Amino acid sequence: MEAGSRFDYIIVGAGSAGCVLANRLTETGRHRVLLLEAGGEDRNLWIHIPLGYYKHFTNAKINWLYETTPGPEWVKRPVPQPRGKVLGGTSAINGLVYIRGQAEDYDHWRQLGNTGWSYADVLPYFRKAEDQQRGADDYHGVGGPLAVSDPAERHPLADAYIEAAVEAGYRRNPDFNGAQQEGFGPSQWTTRRGRRSSTAVGYLRPARKRSNLAVATNAHATRLLFAGTRVIGVEYRQRGQLRTAHAEGEVIVAGGAYNSPQLLQLSGLGPAALLRQFGIEVVADKPGVGDNLQDHFNGPLVYKVSKPITANDVANSLSRRIYTGLRYAVTRSGFLAMGASYAGGFIRVDPTAATPDIQAQIIMFSGESPAAGPHPFSGCTIVCALLRPESRGYLRITSADPFAAPDIQPNYLAAAKDREVLVAGLKAVRRIMAQPAIQPFITEEYEPGPGCVSDAEILDYICQRGRTSFHPTSTCRMGSDTDAVVDHRLRVRGIAGLRVIDASIMPSLISGNTNAPTIMIAEKGADMVLEDAN
Repeated sequence: MEAGSRFDYIIVGAGSAGCVLANRLTETGRHRVLLLEAGGEDRNLWIHIPLGYYKHFTNAKINWLYETTPGPEWVKRPVPQPRGKVLGGTSAINGLVYIRGQAEDYDHWRQLGNTGWSYADVLPYFRKAEDQQRGADDYHGVGGPLAVSDPAERHPLADAYIEAAVEAGYRRNPDFNGAQQEGFGPSQWTTRRGRRSSTAVGYLRPARKRSNLAVATNAHATRLLFAGTRVIGVEYRQRGQLRTAHAEGEVIVAGGAYNSPQLLQLSGLGPAALLRQFGIEVVADKPGVGDNLQDHFNGPLVYKVSKPITANDVANSLSRRIYTGLRYAVTRSGFLAMGASYAGGFIRVDPTAATPDIQAQIIMFSGESPAAGPHPFSGCTIVCALLRPESRGYLRITSADPFAAPDIQPNYLAAAKDREVLVAGLKAVRRIMAQPAIQPFITEEYEPGPGCVSDAEILDYICQRGRTSFHPTSTCRMGSDTDAVVDHRLRVRGIAGLRVIDASIMPSLISGNTNAPTIMIAEKGADMVLEDAN
């Protein structure tokens, strides 16, 4: 591309949303599209091997390696925030678990005034995106770019976990993305024949054959270009050179919950006092840009397992690693084909909750952290996550340097209700793990351990050892009020020629993993862009 190249649309960010947009906006061949990605090509072998996500927690080549600012009161330590910096974005490095959230989440979005975002409105886009191994029905689709599959084989510990939950009084649920979410059952993963189905694979790879799509990798967007209050292009740095590209239609920011508000703030859209602090000309005073940050915080419970059937046992044995590698190479099965969780469940621990407020997934691995090596024993982790946090945080730039990491403050557990629900969630998981069906597999609770009993002790443990579930959202919130960043058609309010289409537009965090909802947002957003163009 020549400097100053012109396109109909420029998409900033080739992640879970950006790759979808690039595909859908170029399908007809009528529109010239530029896709900018700060990271590189997705050639790393471990991106495409499902279990390889464990190798990416500290890989600066494909991970932004963000971390939070320590909280003022409860979580007083930085919490790592891995985000994908590669084609496919976080869909290329996540745990592959396919969850959409609850129908009530989207109906709530509509109740907040966001026309066209009820569950009935978004379900067709979930179905459109999906290539469901189980086949099509009222809730699922086939033939879409995103592969959704069952594990190639069952795992005895996962089966025991589901049975234990049933013994504890919870319902069995074979499909968390079907008629209802509540209950326990097997996970589905975004894989196809043992390989990761990222948006770079499912959406971008076929689109790159089209002559009307240009993809620029290692192209870090530095600011948006304006003519008055209309966005007309993007400035970006690629391989040491500062370049510009111009959009005759729209610029679509799809950098995710952290990079999208960061780019807007760097470009003069954000809290005026913050921007002036760093000498940035204020295009529009928008306090909502970077505000309303939400994330799923969790408390991990670690158990020693009585049989050598976990990923720890593979990682700690050379012969097992060799066998596992050979098995995957031949059959595309085994631990290397595994997503983050074989099974999980959604439960209500608050008696006043109308829908599940805790997600509890079993992970066939245990370690001091997801990025650390495994424990020296056979182990598993139950990740107990708070689904609908009341705590709200923020993202703020820390300088006018577009390469400087932002200040990320989720304010984990700031709301008393969050602390109460998460403590109750850990107690509920302990009841499940005490049931007869799973006891033959469990030697002991390693963490927090039997000495952690009272609510105060459990809360202290969560504060010290709790983690993110890697689901940040809502920093460019959709709404009709003055603090909302985008309207119901994802147009930045008061600014022409600019949309944000990614997880940052969620009015409130959905009750589950966020990759599938982000893809849905991009599918729906692409239709809006094309409709408005016509």
